[in-house]
Amino acid sequence: MNEESQKTGPTRRVVLESGAAAGFFLATGLPAAGQQMPTARDHDDDAGTRVVDPAEFTLNVNLRNYSVVVDPRTTLLDALRNHLDLTGSKKGCDHGQCGACTVLVDGQRINSCLTLAVMHDGDTITTIEGLAKGADLHPMQAAFIEHDGFQCGYCTPGQICSAVGMLQEAAAGWPSHVSETLSSPSVSLTDAEIRERMSGNICRCSAYPNIVAAIRDAAGEV
Repeated sequence: MNEESQKTGPTRRVVLESGAAAGFFLATGLPAAGQQMPTARDHDDDAGTRVVDPAEFTLNVNLRNYSVVVDPRTTLLDALRNHLDLTGSKKGCDHGQCGACTVLVDGQRINSCLTLAVMHDGDTITTIEGLAKGADLHPMQAAFIEHDGFQCGYCTPGQICSAVGMLQEAAAGWPSHVSETLSSPSVSLTDAEIRERMSGNICRCSAYPNIVAAIRDAAGEV
């Protein structure tokens, strides 16, 4: 028996793959409980080029099921925009820093540019296109119009989705960095609370005062 065949510990490849997966979790906070990592399979073609087999799964977006076949490395944002033609979610920084791509997954807001589409098979995804009920705007959408909470409008879909998720978090008593207590069953939505909770969404037109006013207005209606 040679030295190589006597090795029983993890190989260098396994260690590197595990490290990469751990880094992804640290960067994105995903996958959450119940979610699975993509099961990508790759191989070399006749020309020696590495080929990744597409992943087939179902995305439930705005209460409609979509059968999706994409490269397993496709982000949720790119799947929405490039494969489902749901272009309301915007690609801003593509690094999770501007919030323009914010959508709701199972009611919680996330940056869709930081998560892979294949990880959301079975989740309930809501984009800006799914907030209105036919011709009836979501109260947050109506409040943004009422208070002119937009200028160029590029960040507005992400702002509105984030605001809807933020109100649910506050109603559930989730504290923020500026909350006075950590154990209150609900949170009073002061301007400071709103600004802190919306700090992940950037508006380069500086429509912040109107956005805060719109959220405070909608808080009693959502």
